[in-house]
Amino acid sequence: MFRVRLISGIVLLFIVAVMNAFGGPVMDVLLLFISLTGLVEFYRATGVCGKDDKGINVFSVMGIAGTVVYFLVGYLSAASNMNSLMLVIVAVIIFMMGAYVFAFPKYDGMTAMKAFFGFIYVPFMLHFIYMTRTLENGEYMVWLIYIASWGCDTSAYCIGKIFGKHRLAPVLSPKKSIEGAIGGVAGTALFAFLYSALLVSKKTADQNITLIIVFICSLGAVVSQIGDLTASAFKRNNDIKDYGNLIPGHGGILDRFDSVIFVSPIIYLLSGFLIKIM
Repeated sequence: MFRVRLISGIVLLFIVAVMNAFGGPVMDVLLLFISLTGLVEFYRATGVCGKDDKGINVFSVMGIAGTVVYFLVGYLSAASNMNSLMLVIVAVIIFMMGAYVFAFPKYDGMTAMKAFFGFIYVPFMLHFIYMTRTLENGEYMVWLIYIASWGCDTSAYCIGKIFGKHRLAPVLSPKKSIEGAIGGVAGTALFAFLYSALLVSKKTADQNITLIIVFICSLGAVVSQIGDLTASAFKRNNDIKDYGNLIPGHGGILDRFDSVIFVSPIIYLLSGFLIKIM
C-alpha cells in the first residue's frame, strides 16, 4: 500500500508541477477537471446525487454546469475580475433556487443548499489556485498552496507519529495530535524558508520575500488542518471512508485536496496583500 501511495503521490506532484509551470489554459483545464471530479464526489457523499450516474439530478447538473462556466469566465476575465465571477455565483444560486421553488415539493431545501454549498466548497475555492498563479511572481507564489497544505500534512504526520500524546480532535480524528498540529506548522515554516531561500529570493529583488513567504505558509498551515478536519467531518456525517478511488492509495480528489481547498484563498489573499504593502 505504501508503494502504491508513494507512486500515486509522485504522479500527482508531477501533474501539479506541469500545471503550475504552464499556467494559463493548461492550468485552467486541469483545475476544471479536478474541481468537477471533486464536486461530483461531494455530491455523491452528501446525497445530492446518487452513488452512480443514474442518481444525477437537476441540482448536480446545475452545479457541474456552473463550475464549467465559472472556470471559463475566470480564464477569459484574467481571473482577477471578481465582478464577473460573482455574477456566475449569483446565477448559480438563482437557477438552483428556481429549480427548487418551481418544482416544489419535488426537491427538498436541504438538497438545494448542499448543492450550492458544494459549488462554493469545491470549484470556487480551488479556483483560487489559478488566481494565485496570475499574481505578480505567481509562478512562485502558487507553490505556497502546496507547501502549506501537503507540507503541513506530511510534517504533522511525522511529528505526531513520534511525539503525539494529546489528541487534537479525539472524536472526529483520534489519530491527530496537538503535537502533530504544532509540528505541522513548524515543518511548513521550515519548508517555506528553504523554498524561498533556495529559489524565490534569487528571482526577486524584494528583501522581505522570505519573511513574507514563511508567514503566509505558517498561517496557511493552520488553516490547512481545519480543511483536513472539515473533510473528515463530512465523511463521518455521511458514513464513508473515502470520497472516491481516483488516486490509488489516497482515495478521491477531496481526500487529497481537502486542505488545498481551504489554503488556496488564504494564500491568494495574503500574497496579493502583503507583497503590496511590504
